[in-house]
Amino acid sequence: MIEGLAGGILHLSPGNIVMMAVGGLLIYLAIAKEYEPTLLLPIGLGAILANLPLTGMTEIGGLFDVLYRAGIENELFPLLIFVGIGAMTDFGPLLENPFTVLLGAAGQFGIFGTLLVATLLGFDIKEAGSIGIIGSADGPTSIYVSAALAPHLLAPIAVAAYSYMSLVPIIQPPIMRLLTTRAERRIKMPYTSRPVSKTTRILFPIVTTLLTGLLVPMATPLISMLMFGNLMRECGVVERLSRAAQNELTNLVTILLGITIGSTMTAESFLNLRTMMIIVMGLLAFALDTAAGLLLGKLMCVLSGGKINPLIGGCGMSAFPMSARVVQKVAHDEDFSNFILMHAMGSNTAGQIGSVVAGGAVLALLKG
Repeated sequence: MIEGLAGGILHLSPGNIVMMAVGGLLIYLAIAKEYEPTLLLPIGLGAILANLPLTGMTEIGGLFDVLYRAGIENELFPLLIFVGIGAMTDFGPLLENPFTVLLGAAGQFGIFGTLLVATLLGFDIKEAGSIGIIGSADGPTSIYVSAALAPHLLAPIAVAAYSYMSLVPIIQPPIMRLLTTRAERRIKMPYTSRPVSKTTRILFPIVTTLLTGLLVPMATPLISMLMFGNLMRECGVVERLSRAAQNELTNLVTILLGITIGSTMTAESFLNLRTMMIIVMGLLAFALDTAAGLLLGKLMCVLSGGKINPLIGGCGMSAFPMSARVVQKVAHDEDFSNFILMHAMGSNTAGQIGSVVAGGAVLALLKG
């Protein structure tokens, strides 16, 4: 009788307790610090529930098993999230400053640099690719790629991706100050708005999808959903659908995605040396992204005769739009009259597209 009533307590292991504490920490960061609360909160709760013994929620046919097979194993949830992201994204700053696409490309260096480090540390090539994709600084892309290449590493990769995205205001500024001079950070880039026609805004998602589909076919599912959402935003004739994608669809899928990712954070799969190595390499990926973008920004600064502030290269990673805001803050701290946010937004949105294309490239190279 006692075992039947208190079976959960009797089967609670030290590992379960540790992981429940980790889940509690994520909930604390979401509520007290407001670090990516829309995802860290359900991830934290999912981690706690997954480590409660004898609930049956993680077993075959249980709630979390059903959600995992319905939305993660078949990669549905990340794709639906991208529809909402596309509907919320204004690519205007990128279209007004096309040169920022180069910074978006440079901001993906962390993916391939970390992939190389992971292989040197003994991970197989598919695992290394999944770890490297943390450098996309894009949660849905990280989940999509790791679910396809190394699903057994999905939990630490997703947690690392979203945790470091929330910590961008802490991770990036020291690197920006280290790799740029005060004079470079004070460079002003006057923003002269060049109106982008509605036709251009409508053609952009269509052309981007076609080009990506032809050049990097494996990226097509991701880029097509991102651009479909953006097309609904820009066409002006399906405002109700656009609002639904931005709100109801995104909110619902975010809840399901977060709690399902959290449910994979069991003690057996999470508490090991490999997980700790993945967490550390995730930080390395973000640092390499930032550094590569800044270095290209410095080169562009020299080539432009000092007209381009190299800081805008620091947000060539995704982490949209937080990274662009960090760039603006660093520039503003040096000179309160310096406003480079719109240029930074161009680089940041370019990084969003770049992360998706890079994810497709990793899949094309390693899947199969």
